[in-house]
Amino acid sequence: MMAHTQSESLRKHMLAVEAAVRGYARRYGQDEELWGQVGLLHDFDYERWPDAENHPYRGVEILQAHGYPEWVTRAILSHADYSGVPRESRLEKTLYACDEMSGFITAASLVRPSKSVMDLEAASVIKRMKDKAFARAVSRDDLKRGAEALGLPLDQHITNVIAYMRERADALGLRGNL
Repeated sequence: MMAHTQSESLRKHMLAVEAAVRGYARRYGQDEELWGQVGLLHDFDYERWPDAENHPYRGVEILQAHGYPEWVTRAILSHADYSGVPRESRLEKTLYACDEMSGFITAASLVRPSKSVMDLEAASVIKRMKDKAFARAVSRDDLKRGAEALGLPLDQHITNVIAYMRERADALGLRGNL
């Protein structure tokens, strides 16, 4: 499915979400491979169909045609607030919580002098969240709702996602000059 995604930045976003979802799978004693696939696939159709009328619906149709199970396609549908699919399972809540947060953490890493996630801390991310001009397209309410859905304080969720992304820093282009 990655063949559907040519954009380097979107591929890295999908890899970042995969890393974060995999980390939570380990934390929750779930299948890291299966959860990781959902994180990797969640936006594979976005480049071709970036509008709310088509994403993630067209991607889900492609996945269904390839025999992906309902729990995978449901999780992908649920990551879009506008899909009308409520987030019920732990995986669905985790995907939602990691999607925007991993993007925000990437942006916060890239503006550091080190250009690295390796020296990024939650306090710095929270400070960036207060700056409305920084990554203005990212809803701060969505970031907070994601942590709440996991039953975690915001700073703990941020710390977790940073740690999970550090594991894949090289693949994400976030090792920077460290």
